[in-house]
Amino acid sequence: MSDKSLVIVESPAKAKTIAAFLGKDFIVESSIGHIRDLPRRASDVPPKYKKESWARLGVDVDGDFKPLYIIDADKRDHIKHLKELLTEADRLYLATDEDREGESIAWHLLEVLQPKVPVLRMAFHEITKKAILQAIENPREIDQRLVNAQEARRILDRLYGYEVSPVLWKKVMPKLSAGRVQSVSTRMVVEREIARMRFVVARYWDVEGTFTTDGNGAGENGAGEPSQFQATLVGVDGRRVATGKDFDESGKLSRPDVFVLSEEQAQGFASALPSASFRVDAVEQKPNRRSPPPPFMTSTLQQEASRKLRFSSARTMRAAQDLYEAGHITYMRTDSSTLSDTALNAARTLIAELYGKEYLPPQPRRYANKVKNAQEAHEAIRPAGDAFRHPSEVEREVGSDQARLYELIWKRTVACQMEDSRGQSVKLTIGAQIDGQKLEFAVTGNTITFPGFLRAYVEGSDDPTQELEQRERPLPLVNEGATLAGNQFEPKGHETQPPARYTEASLVKRLEELGVGRPSTYASILSTIQQRGYVWKKGSALVPSFKAFAVVQLLEKHFGDLVDYAFTARMEDELDAIAEGQEEAVPWLKRFYFGVDAAPARAKSSRSNASGPLSVGLRTLVAERLNEIDARAINSLPLGKDDQDRDVVVRVGRYGPYLQRQDDTASIPEDLPPDEVTLEKAIELLEAPSGDRLLGTDPESGLPVYVRTGRFGAYVQLGEAGGKEKPRTGSLLKSMTPATMTLEDALKMLSLPRVVGEHPESHVPITAQLGRYGPYISCGKDSRSVEKEEDVFTITLEQALQVLAQPKTRGRRKAAEPLRELGKDEFSGGEITLREGRFGYYVTDGETNASLSKADSPETIDNARAQELLHNRRERGPVTKKKAKKKAAKAATAKEPKVSKASKTAEADQEDAAPSARGSAGARSERAGSATEARRPNKKLTSRRPPPAKAAKKAAKKSPARARASEQPEAESAGKKRSSGKSGKASGRPSKSPD
Repeated sequence: MSDKSLVIVESPAKAKTIAAFLGKDFIVESSIGHIRDLPRRASDVPPKYKKESWARLGVDVDGDFKPLYIIDADKRDHIKHLKELLTEADRLYLATDEDREGESIAWHLLEVLQPKVPVLRMAFHEITKKAILQAIENPREIDQRLVNAQEARRILDRLYGYEVSPVLWKKVMPKLSAGRVQSVSTRMVVEREIARMRFVVARYWDVEGTFTTDGNGAGENGAGEPSQFQATLVGVDGRRVATGKDFDESGKLSRPDVFVLSEEQAQGFASALPSASFRVDAVEQKPNRRSPPPPFMTSTLQQEASRKLRFSSARTMRAAQDLYEAGHITYMRTDSSTLSDTALNAARTLIAELYGKEYLPPQPRRYANKVKNAQEAHEAIRPAGDAFRHPSEVEREVGSDQARLYELIWKRTVACQMEDSRGQSVKLTIGAQIDGQKLEFAVTGNTITFPGFLRAYVEGSDDPTQELEQRERPLPLVNEGATLAGNQFEPKGHETQPPARYTEASLVKRLEELGVGRPSTYASILSTIQQRGYVWKKGSALVPSFKAFAVVQLLEKHFGDLVDYAFTARMEDELDAIAEGQEEAVPWLKRFYFGVDAAPARAKSSRSNASGPLSVGLRTLVAERLNEIDARAINSLPLGKDDQDRDVVVRVGRYGPYLQRQDDTASIPEDLPPDEVTLEKAIELLEAPSGDRLLGTDPESGLPVYVRTGRFGAYVQLGEAGGKEKPRTGSLLKSMTPATMTLEDALKMLSLPRVVGEHPESHVPITAQLGRYGPYISCGKDSRSVEKEEDVFTITLEQALQVLAQPKTRGRRKAAEPLRELGKDEFSGGEITLREGRFGYYVTDGETNASLSKADSPETIDNARAQELLHNRRERGPVTKKKAKKKAAKAATAKEPKVSKASKTAEADQEDAAPSARGSAGARSERAGSATEARRPNKKLTSRRPPPAKAAKKAAKKSPARARASEQPEAESAGKKRSSGKSGKASGRPSKSPD
């Protein structure tokens, strides 16, 4: 055996960087993320376990919650490669990240590789030569407590997702998922929207005046120098003028002692004030100091990148992962705000060099964590190394996103070690008399006397008012008793504002405050709730869908503990206790799944409320509540009654939300936020022309002609539906609307396809028609697109022959003319333009195209949002067409075990979007470039020989738990199994299961 050491990390990028620091005696290889996990689909379960009652869960709940770990088929060759490398090594270093999940990956490698050589655990927080060599020299053993905590978390999230998600499929709609943190996050967004829906606007007025000093009575620095500033009316006869904070959410005044200025009064004051005399009644001056914010940890990095760079949390973590693996920053998943002595020295040296010694405090600043449930003993996120590289250096080596994020981290790290900013706050109170009434104006100014850390960095804020207050606003120096001239007075009306919707930044901040989830999973949680359709973005605001309302309503009413903020945070405490060795994983899981009574008395933790309010256990809770849930009530949101006392209700249906008033229904536009679906708006939508109306009778056939609105838009129909033959239908032109459709228009559309003539050579008819992708002409198997839809009615045989003579464009149309230019893309350098294509509006930089989301408006989209869309499109990679599956030749035998309806959606939140936030399917595989990256399951197909429906219904009625137990985990690979010819011929129809 040669004297070599094998070092295994998670990703090839990380392996490449580390290999450069080690000599020829080290082989550095990656595991490409996780090498095994719980089964994701039914076909993953080994045959010997398929008949087990717990097989669908992948966890033996009756056998001390022993997990069934499966090696991904795509990883088997790579594991074989790792074993071959291990035979050439005399020791193994496991160099995965030093957190719970990294420890878990190291343990899985140890379990699978079964090395016969010494195994050492490397730990480092940055990928620099010094850090790597120190880790080699100071190895440790795998921390089994961290492994147990991560395994308990994984199992907990699997049980939660696989037990609760099927309830959503049955009571709301298919393809939904529930998750321990995902569902709580969705609840928070929904609650904020409900608060906006309850909100009643209150209106109030004030008066803004422009004042000028005339030099008389001014301070020494302002003597003889007239200066202009603005002040606002704040008091009338000793009573404070009401502002927005004096009204509650119902629009009522919450402070009876304030003076509510009406529009009439405000205009009266504004008219009379120019003739009044003004005097400075009071001058209040006081010094102010502002300390720098602490260095970044995961959550604050996501928040600030959202505010300053307009990055989503996922985009921030992708860029941070790249920077870490390239050795530019320290580990980016951390709850710590501590800086090492090395970092403190590096920052202080930079401050002295770049800004001067006056910006350097006498002693280094040290920050203590204020995060609830803080864990992971890492350093804060900072530039790597003993000396911080300047952003201009790093910019030349990385992409645009990485460069911008590095600059943000660099500035924050340097600023946190700089002196406080110092300034002077000044408040002027100005008095006047009008018709016996004493009016009082006030203005507050701020002058920065020493910028301190502000020279390097200014922290963003989610509150625009707070951000404005922190800006420098100098006021002229005037003395008490000085006279002022009032030049212009303007009455200003205001409206109270509803609670602001969450943004990604503010939601992360709130999750952190509540102790819900972990910073390492926030990015994946935010991505998951958007991918599931629970939340969509309107600008940067997170807007819940009505589907989210139904899900939250169900969970709050029937599974309240599972979405309780305190209960969810307490579970994090208990997982921490497992990591600290104060709690045992198996008894804790038993209490959660089976209930308090199921766990032995000695195993019950001494920690307060350790078992939480879920005393009956998750399994019993789901079984008991399933039949109690009224699906119609859960999927209904009452809006009120109309003037005829008819109930108006929002309902969540299989194909989306809609409004109902007795027999009247109307769809709700996708881009209409829930707080805008008021009773008045609902009635307006219900009373709008539906488009389903009789236009007249076809003179040739005598059949009725209708214009109807279907699931995919408006169309015209000849004859009645429901007979042996389907009625003839035709689409509308883009220029047509159902409301203006006439019988003549409809007959025109029903005349398509139109025979233009006969080809002079082949004698095959040439037809003009509308297709899925627009207007075209066809001659046998040959076809060509035509430019305008109206051309299908007017094109002549001669023109058609000319079009057919042109070469095919292989499905590509002439590029659309740009509608707007949005500026340059920082990544590609290309000019971003807004265009309209056959699938709607999109932006392009000439290389990448990205469609606008339903929340984006072509009129208001800007450069920053366009760059975000393009970035997200690049991250998804090229679109690959799915290969058609071959139908199996043989029918399924009766003996073969049934593949259940359990859906992949429960898997999506096992780790609340499980290890994907940081593991194999997400960031780690993304870095790895592995074929396993975010692998999509095969589409399920139903068998031609389904099990007897009556028996299934009977079993479900007898025992919901038994019916649920019959489901297998993740049957989305059923189609793959059947296509092999072993389980029968596939029908080709999508399964009606909850997936």
